[in-house]
Amino acid sequence: MSTSTLILYFLGFIVSKSLASIWCYHCISTQPGCGTPFNWLWHWTKVCPEEDDVCVKILEEKDGEVLITRDCLSSMRAIRTDIPADHYEGCRPAAHDAKLANYVNNSIKELDIYRNYYDKTTWCFCFLDHRCNGAQSLMAHMTMIISFSLSCTTFFMNIW
Repeated sequence: MSTSTLILYFLGFIVSKSLASIWCYHCISTQPGCGTPFNWLWHWTKVCPEEDDVCVKILEEKDGEVLITRDCLSSMRAIRTDIPADHYEGCRPAAHDAKLANYVNNSIKELDIYRNYYDKTTWCFCFLDHRCNGAQSLMAHMTMIISFSLSCTTFFMNIW
C-alpha cells in the first residue's frame, strides 16, 4: 500500500469521526448573547459525547420571563428528570416526574426540590444540523469546509 493511499484513508477516518457526532451550543440565557436574539459569535460549540446525541434548547417560563438553556441531551440526562420521552425534532412540554422528592422533608422553599418554580417548561430537540439549538443554520459553512478539504486532498494526491 502506498503512502498516499494510507494518508487518504487516515484523512477519511478523521473526517468521518468528526461528522458522526453533532455540535451543539452550550450556554444559558443569563450569559450575554445566549438569550433572544442569540449571538452565535460569542459562544463556542461543543461536540456531543454520544454518537446518537441530539441538541437541546430548554425554555423555562415564569411570569413572562424566559430562561433558555442550550446543551447536548446527554449532558442534561444526569441533572434533569423532566425530559420528554420523544426526542425527535421539534418542541414538546416537559414530562412530569411523579417520584421527584417524594421522601424529602424540606422546609426551605427556595430549594425547589419539586421543580415546580417555572410555570411552563418546553424542551426543543434537533439533530438534523450542526449547531441547530442556536439561531440559524450553518450548513453552508460545513459544505464549504468539506469541499475545501476534499480539494486539498486531491491536490496533495496529485503531488505525490
